[in-house]
Amino acid sequence: MIDTLVIATRNRHKVEEIRAILAPLGVTVRDLSEFPGCTDVEETGVTLEENALLKARAAHACSGLPVIADDTGLEVYYLLGVPGVFSARYAGENATYADNCRKLLRALVGVPPRRRQARFRTVVAFVEKGRELLFDGTIEGKIGLAERGGNGFGYDPLFIPEGYARTYAELTLDEKNRISHRGLAVQKFREFIATSGRSLP
Repeated sequence: MIDTLVIATRNRHKVEEIRAILAPLGVTVRDLSEFPGCTDVEETGVTLEENALLKARAAHACSGLPVIADDTGLEVYYLLGVPGVFSARYAGENATYADNCRKLLRALVGVPPRRRQARFRTVVAFVEKGRELLFDGTIEGKIGLAERGGNGFGYDPLFIPEGYARTYAELTLDEKNRISHRGLAVQKFREFIATSGRSLP
């Protein structure tokens, strides 16, 4: 039975989002901040799937517990899918969220709203002894003309999900989790665990 699950990240914003979605499962959710011996993994994969699996496998090997890890990319159609798999380090290896947002806005200077379509995509990898699975979530939207909102993280102040006038950063956590790329992927994982009895076949 899965009684404890590790999220392979030290990002408190991401942990907060995922923990809220998994709450109905009743499992204990931990993150890498509780495992000081687990080192960060270099994201050398060329796809979101590869990077998610790299992180999940490493955290599972280190902790000995079932693990989920995600990798997320923002794909801007006008920029032919950029930043994509490099979203977290778009403005450089040590870039902040603000650095990445500023670089994206500069890349889209003069581009009208109708040509600022983008999508967010998340792949969640689940790794435990004898099993590796992938779950994905995608949401369409567009990039705003300026940052708006004080919630969320990453590109949330710029991304306006389809059907909304507000950015991710202007939504509450519950609102975002219901529609977001990460929320959709983690919900698929939650449904799988709930229906599989939380045990190996």
